[in-house]
Amino acid sequence: MKYTQLGRTGLKVSRIVLGTMNFGPQTDEAESHTIMDAAQGAGINFFDTANVYGWGANKGRTEEILGSWFAKGGDRREKTVLATKGFANMGVDGKVWPNQDKLSALNIRHSVDASLRRLGTDYIDLYQFHHVDRSTPWEEIWQAMDVLVQQGKVLYVGSSNHAGWNLAQANETAARRGSYGLVSEQCLYNLAERRAEMEVIPAAREYGLGVIPWSPLHGGLLGGAIRKESQGGSGRTGSGRSGDALANTQLRAQVQRYEDLLEKHGLEPGEVGLAWLLTRPGVTGPIVGPRTAEQLASALRAVELELDESLLTSLDEIFPGPGPSPEAFAW
Repeated sequence: MKYTQLGRTGLKVSRIVLGTMNFGPQTDEAESHTIMDAAQGAGINFFDTANVYGWGANKGRTEEILGSWFAKGGDRREKTVLATKGFANMGVDGKVWPNQDKLSALNIRHSVDASLRRLGTDYIDLYQFHHVDRSTPWEEIWQAMDVLVQQGKVLYVGSSNHAGWNLAQANETAARRGSYGLVSEQCLYNLAERRAEMEVIPAAREYGLGVIPWSPLHGGLLGGAIRKESQGGSGRTGSGRSGDALANTQLRAQVQRYEDLLEKHGLEPGEVGLAWLLTRPGVTGPIVGPRTAEQLASALRAVELELDESLLTSLDEIFPGPGPSPEAFAW
């Protein structure tokens, strides 16, 4: 397994991040434990989750599955760089109470303590703000996080789904307070969705944040979706987040060109999609969310895959990025 540093921290993390969002809703506890054992055995040390995973009436279930895995011992927790998130409303049975969501100092305190209980640990390596809170000032957010860092409950703080100017605002406020600030940003980024290159990634690199792409295969669209469709498969094709993606004529044509190109090279689309992200400046590692041990094995192969310049050029021609900023904003 290849490793890198997480942004401007001293943390050494694997270049593949194990996402656990399917643990509970789609993968039962026993299989989830098997996948985590396989991941750790292969050298993956960076696990990502969120307090809301499990969804619906089962919010928090995914963190509980990680907690039961840590409880097995064998230095599982000590070998893991653990990242979780807070923001979502954690009310149950449809009840929505004030201060049970977003980033008020009160909810941050409650959310961290609840995650620690579910995870069965006394500290979180990387606590991430799952979304931007437009109603809470950054001064309050950093005051709450500074206390948690001083208590040893949180080591580092990151963000998710933040715009470039949010990263700047957060870290400039932190600097004025003498706080360490954000060390990572988890954003939507893949070959088919490259808008993060306009502002988010430049801002992250300027402030020394590691970039952790989520949905690296665009919900399965870049994992051989057309080939699977022709074979009668029913796997994810990105429809969960972006509608019926393959119904978009232009996007379908791009995906077809992508699959045809990789077939000529004897390469697997999903592995290339992950390997491409590992070539991008500022990227720490993409988050993969395997539902089975076989899917994890495919992700591991991507780490060792070297893409030559001609192939990278061809991928850029199929899925052109926005170009460098500020030129990308020109008419």
